[in-house]
Amino acid sequence: MSLFVQQLTHIDVSLWCSQRGLVGCSWQVDAVLDGELGEDGMLFDFGEVKPWIKRTLDGGLDHTLLVPTQAPGITVTECPEGLCVRTTTPYPMEVRGPKEAFSLLPWQAIEPDTVAEHLSQQLTEQRPKNVHQVTLTLSDEAIEGAAYGYTHGLKRHLGNCQRIAHGHRSRLHIFQQGVRQPKLEKQWAAWLDNRYLLEEADITSRDNDFLTCGYRAAQGDFSITLPQSLCAVLPGPTTVENIAAWLAKEVATQSGVATRIQAFEGINKGAIAMFTPSATPSRL
Repeated sequence: MSLFVQQLTHIDVSLWCSQRGLVGCSWQVDAVLDGELGEDGMLFDFGEVKPWIKRTLDGGLDHTLLVPTQAPGITVTECPEGLCVRTTTPYPMEVRGPKEAFSLLPWQAIEPDTVAEHLSQQLTEQRPKNVHQVTLTLSDEAIEGAAYGYTHGLKRHLGNCQRIAHGHRSRLHIFQQGVRQPKLEKQWAAWLDNRYLLEEADITSRDNDFLTCGYRAAQGDFSITLPQSLCAVLPGPTTVENIAAWLAKEVATQSGVATRIQAFEGINKGAIAMFTPSATPSRL
């Protein structure tokens, strides 16, 4: 007998890719449980499936930086902050933070299927007595139109969003004069894709080539150094609300047209912001 739960939860992470660098991801989680019916006629109470699996994911891999430790150009060492991850290809990067902010995986590359198999094994080892196996499937959200992945950290957040290198894969909707603007969406999503978004106040050093962002949060000290050309600096915290407001102002100012931005943070959640350039009438 099998029990299935579709769209059980989402996982938001960043991963290191030796071809693309730092990549923000949001994966939908589907689950199948195989086993035997209990005396109550159930394999596992639906009301308990989601919190059990979500608790395991939230306490482990979710909102971490996934590091393929066997990939070329990666070194992982201990440091005063906890762990230090350095890379050389496709570009130099250094991330420091508490150990809980990283998921070290003994692979050459991070793939959703491999991650799903890894998590399935973890959950199967913790299964209730009448459940024989747990199988998770991870998949990207099906998005028609513009989408981008980004990485960031929120130092004021009391949960795992404070980790300096976690990310999301997100839709982007841009409206002008009440109409979606696919060309602008594609242009801005392409520019944002695989960028690191940071708050200006968190810059601790920068030169012509590299930028370092660092802060102290509830979980500990964090820092990240990477090419300045791959960063987008916002005037405030990189919450989805501020991302939407920043994008609305940037797009409206460059185009000279009142703009409404619907920015997503991963799957099915986000913020809406509007900006009207001076002397431009608004019709949103």
